[in-house]
Amino acid sequence: MATKTNNLSMWKNFQAVVINCRKCPRLVAHRETVPARPLYQHQKYWRRPLPGFGDQQAWLLITGLAPAGDGGNRTGRVFTGDATARFLVKALYAQGWANQPISESLDDGLILKDCYLTAAVKCFPPKHKPTRQECVNCHPYYMQEIEMLFKLRVILVLGKLAFDAFLLALKKQGLSTKGIKFKHGAFYRLENGLKLYCSYHPTPRNVNTGTLTEKMFYDLLEEIKKAQ
Repeated sequence: MATKTNNLSMWKNFQAVVINCRKCPRLVAHRETVPARPLYQHQKYWRRPLPGFGDQQAWLLITGLAPAGDGGNRTGRVFTGDATARFLVKALYAQGWANQPISESLDDGLILKDCYLTAAVKCFPPKHKPTRQECVNCHPYYMQEIEMLFKLRVILVLGKLAFDAFLLALKKQGLSTKGIKFKHGAFYRLENGLKLYCSYHPTPRNVNTGTLTEKMFYDLLEEIKKAQ
């Protein structure tokens, strides 16, 4: 049985490996050279891969696509410093899973309870579109996060790429994915006892076009909270 000290060491080692990853030349070049927006030119961008962030005793794992250029790639934390982060963390705060409704910087004091945020791909990809091989290269890190969350009961995937990454994790564990399709609001009880929920990703485009409304997302989180 893992002790608290061993568990902390395991997470620190994992984070160090992810942060220093250079598996994908295209992603490395992009994250390190993409120009800063004029608004943030006075800031030093993170420009490295991003491990997940949150409660290491979480029962809820929320998985997105990849860090954003002026979000995680700038701030050094997933779902931080951009419109997607503001939408998501405000919703988590409403459910009592965050101590504040904002996620703007590494030192903003944000603490998550019962949930852990991560991305299927740990680097900011060109045009927000990682290649298939880049997804494959990064997938072991996602698998490791799933395995380290010993109390995990529910997975919420944000968008099709995150959905595909989680289905690949199930396949690697020898579990069936038959009949599991991506659709906003979809729910599946999996062979291993976990529960899977699907949502559109809260990107500015999805939110601004009404593809994903605040009510749609809040209703889904309410359902997850009741079903835990």
